[in-house]
Amino acid sequence: MRVIDQHGNQLGVISKQEALQAARDAELDLVEISPDADPPVAKIVDWGKYNYQKTKQLQKSKRNSKVSELKQMRFSLKISDHDIAVKLKKVTSFLNDGSKVRISIIYRGRELAHKELGYVLMEKLVNLLGENVVTDQPPQFAGRQLSAVVRSTNAKAKNS
Repeated sequence: MRVIDQHGNQLGVISKQEALQAARDAELDLVEISPDADPPVAKIVDWGKYNYQKTKQLQKSKRNSKVSELKQMRFSLKISDHDIAVKLKKVTSFLNDGSKVRISIIYRGRELAHKELGYVLMEKLVNLLGENVVTDQPPQFAGRQLSAVVRSTNAKAKNS
C-alpha cells in the first residue's frame, strides 16, 4: 500500500506491517484513505483529529448548499388578466430565487367538461413567464387539477 506520513510526505509503497509499524512509531493511527486505488492509499494521522475535521467539512458543505425548493401557485380556470399578472409576478420571484414552481389549475364543478381550456391557460401562463423558463414536468391532469412544473434557466447560482 502507498503510505503518506503525518506531514504529507510519501513514504512510498510498503507492506501493511511496515505501515502499521511506522504508525506505531509516530504514536498515531493508520487510516486507509483510498481503498479503491491501485495500490491502496493509507495515511498516518491522529484518528480523532482526522474524524473531527471530516465532520466539520461535511457540516460546512451542508450549510453552504441550498436544496432547490418546489413552490406552488394555484390558478382558477376563470381567472382575470390582472389576477394572472399578480400571481405570475410572484411566480417570477420564486423562479429568480432558484426554486422550481408547480403551476396548478383547479377545476370546479362543470369546468371538468372543458379540460382543454386548462391546457390553453397553462400554455398562456408559460408563454407569459418568458423564454427563460423551461417546463420540467409537462402539464398532467390528476383528479380535479392540471399541473406542470417550471424552472428558470437563469436563476442565481445554486449548489445542489
